[in-house]
Amino acid sequence: MSNFSLKQGYDIQLNGESKKDIEPLPIPKLFGIKPNEFKGIKPKVVVKEGDLVQGGAPLFVSKDNPDHCFTSPVSGKIKEIKRGHKRVLELISIESDENNDQIKFKSHSPEVVSSLTRDELLPDLMKSGMLAVFRQRPFDNVADPLVKPRDIFVSTFDTAPLAPDSNLIVKDNESYFQAGLDVASRLTDGKVHLSINGKRNDVSPAFSQAKNVAIHQFSGKHPAGCIGVQIHHISPINGRHDVVWYTTVQGLISLGKFFINGTCPNDIVVSISGSAATDRKYFKTYLGANIESIVRGRTEGDSVRYISGNVLTGKKVDAIGFLGYYDSMITIVPEAITPEFVGWMRPGINKLSFYRSYLSSLMPGKKFSIDTRLNGGHRAFVTTGDYEKVLPMKIYPLFLIKSILAGDIEEMEKLGVYEITEEEIALCEFICPSKGNLQDIIRYGLNLIEKEG
Repeated sequence: MSNFSLKQGYDIQLNGESKKDIEPLPIPKLFGIKPNEFKGIKPKVVVKEGDLVQGGAPLFVSKDNPDHCFTSPVSGKIKEIKRGHKRVLELISIESDENNDQIKFKSHSPEVVSSLTRDELLPDLMKSGMLAVFRQRPFDNVADPLVKPRDIFVSTFDTAPLAPDSNLIVKDNESYFQAGLDVASRLTDGKVHLSINGKRNDVSPAFSQAKNVAIHQFSGKHPAGCIGVQIHHISPINGRHDVVWYTTVQGLISLGKFFINGTCPNDIVVSISGSAATDRKYFKTYLGANIESIVRGRTEGDSVRYISGNVLTGKKVDAIGFLGYYDSMITIVPEAITPEFVGWMRPGINKLSFYRSYLSSLMPGKKFSIDTRLNGGHRAFVTTGDYEKVLPMKIYPLFLIKSILAGDIEEMEKLGVYEITEEEIALCEFICPSKGNLQDIIRYGLNLIEKEG
């Protein structure tokens, strides 16, 4: 086991942590799959409004590889196929029949799963849509079945604000998790790298005693739990053709369930957190579930913001929206309606700030209730050297951002653009004195390089 102790980083201390309880929820009436979540895919719809589908039935396929399917989480009727600007596919919504009928695939015993070859695994992974649990770097696209990854990475902990506890998620799913690892180990000629939290003494044995993996221990503040940071320290990405895959704990559990049970699993554990949530706990719900079915009656105040994901990288959604495919938490914070009067003149006892400009900096460990105020507007790009204090990677984020803004692809590559995505740069955006949209800039740079080839 290798150990990494990261010095740079910053933990955002927020009120609103979830209780360690899991409550099952009834199957929602409405589900939604958002094709734009699956980066790198040009979707081709294979259903029509009004069609009846089973769970595991294709909704759309990749135009470049029609065998690569993306499937319905539940059985029911296609309610809406929503398109946006230039007819870009934005949403496919399904009205559940509440029967949860699933297409049957071939099931295997755990012993057989660990002996299957990549060529035996891939057809079912592509047909069932289960390949989508894997994403690849660089570019953070959905895993390409035509490319064999050098290695596969899994992080068993998340250091983002109010992030869910993977120990609770894997509880009672240990055998499925190991089966998922066994499947992953057959999809690469390299290693499956499993990262565990070095700051905890109660790491689940499912993680610390996992088989067919190389285990690594990471300690440090956020973003120590980010997969890109871990890849950088374990085995860095060297160029655009050096492809690695990664997935999550829930992704591996779903993978194990699929091959052992022979049906596409649609159940997931989601936490509700945030200072504007009243009933903060973990809920067992379904992929693509309607947000309202999870948060109904669990908010405080008339004006709140729902975030599918964490406060750094999550997406703003309406209550009538849908849970993101890769999200395992819903964060609820107060929505700021009016600006704060002379906020910059106040001592800031209850204000969260990375900089030591408020009295709150004298109270280490204090947790804060934040709202959606930016506390300032966009301003000139200030060179401070602070980004490097929160990014534990051998990358100069300020110069990388400038090279992207200048459109200098060669310089971007030299500065490590292939090793970074929105997740790793999010904390730099949080502390940015210029209020720059750094995540958007990184995505623009990645898209530019991918387009130019």
